[in-house]
Amino acid sequence: MSPREKSSRTRLILLGLLMLAAACAPLAVSGPEGPPPGAPWVSPALTGHPLAGRIWQPTAVGFVGPEAVLDAVAEAPYVLLGEKHDNPDHHRIQAWIVEALVRRGRAPAVVFEMLAEDQVAALAEHLTAHPGDAAGIGTAVGWADSGWPDWSQYEPIAAKALAAGGPILAGNLSRPSVHNIAREGLASLGAERVAALGLDRPLEPALAARLRRDIVESHCSQLPDTMVDPMAAAQTAKDAQMADALRHGTGLAGRRNGAVLIAGAGHARNDLGVPWYLRRSARGDRIVSIGIIEVAADAKDPAAYASHFESDHLPFDFVWFTPRVDEHDPCAAFADQIRRAKERHLQEQQEKLPQ
Repeated sequence: MSPREKSSRTRLILLGLLMLAAACAPLAVSGPEGPPPGAPWVSPALTGHPLAGRIWQPTAVGFVGPEAVLDAVAEAPYVLLGEKHDNPDHHRIQAWIVEALVRRGRAPAVVFEMLAEDQVAALAEHLTAHPGDAAGIGTAVGWADSGWPDWSQYEPIAAKALAAGGPILAGNLSRPSVHNIAREGLASLGAERVAALGLDRPLEPALAARLRRDIVESHCSQLPDTMVDPMAAAQTAKDAQMADALRHGTGLAGRRNGAVLIAGAGHARNDLGVPWYLRRSARGDRIVSIGIIEVAADAKDPAAYASHFESDHLPFDFVWFTPRVDEHDPCAAFADQIRRAKERHLQEQQEKLPQ
């Protein structure tokens, strides 16, 4: 089966899911939503930080209330909700925003970074047999073996979308595809798919350099130089794939219902993440990006967090601050993981050498 035929088959499966969900789901609920997530927080660290629970709007250079966020997302075809994966309060905020869209009469498609293209068939089979069963998605797609935080953290988001009749879509490339890109470059996807995703037109040099710096910084400046470009290629491919899934989701759910992305904050950033690929479709659809970010003990000014993204400004339409899961040094926690990654990379390089 050719890549184009596989893509067409996948889209037919997802379209069938949408029609089934729309037929079985109750009507969207109108009326005011409950209060936004806040204290008592689930995350235990720095709950008393002055930024915890506050929302910063970089373009206005000021704080706003949750209603400003809801006003912004209310009519936006694309809503991107960037998270720190292991922070449960981030998922509470995401679920609250999705519910708010539903209460405004929308049934958005929800695209998960955590679901990959090779899980689409299992997802479709489960929802065909058990329409609206968000709880069972984790078992159906083998979530427990994926390395992501427990499905129970994401389940409420999926449940609110399914209850309104919106489809759940896989946003990510498969792990084998990502590994192939890291080893062989974007060409491993095939010329047709590279062009379809817009990857034949690379990031502007300044943005590409920023992405590389961000990758180095996010890996505690411990990556060997030879790993940076392969990881940047994989990152851009993931961003392009998620943008394509969002466009597809908007086509399934309808432009008014739109699509919501659940992904890491790095993918949701406006300057070089998924929005960069969405904007290249030239439709002019509004994109609202919300970065949900943990506070830092030594940073009480929102502007100080721009450096976390290797930028001179926070690259989101809104930044929603929350407490931290813990106060441990992430670089210490990742040291062993980075060491193993270096060893695997060196082994792969050695295997490529002529014998």
